[in-house]
Amino acid sequence: MSNAPLPPGDRFGASVDVVQHGTAVVLRVAGELDLVTTPTLSEASLKALQSRPPVLVIDLTDVTFLASVGMSAIVAAHEAGGEHTAVRVVGGGRDTLRPIRVTGLDNLLSVYPDLSSALAGA
Repeated sequence: MSNAPLPPGDRFGASVDVVQHGTAVVLRVAGELDLVTTPTLSEASLKALQSRPPVLVIDLTDVTFLASVGMSAIVAAHEAGGEHTAVRVVGGGRDTLRPIRVTGLDNLLSVYPDLSSALAGA
């Protein structure tokens, strides 16, 4: 069995699409965010933050599993945004909202129910 990361589109893989919405950058994440796939999100977040957009939205609507390492990557993006970039998270469904709430990250992160809410005022 290979330890190589699974390709995006694989049912256990993850993909991140970067979409510009006015001055905001949206990272649309799909699949599972675990130890193997989270680097995809981390790299996309760091790259997006290099241009210091006023708002970075991490959209978890299509995420089917959110491990602690995935939550750590979101917190790292939030911290890297600092004073220059407001990092907002679209909570998605139960698979993502539950771990965010159980860990108390909803008290640290700006969590929105949908993309349009996260983009309001951006």
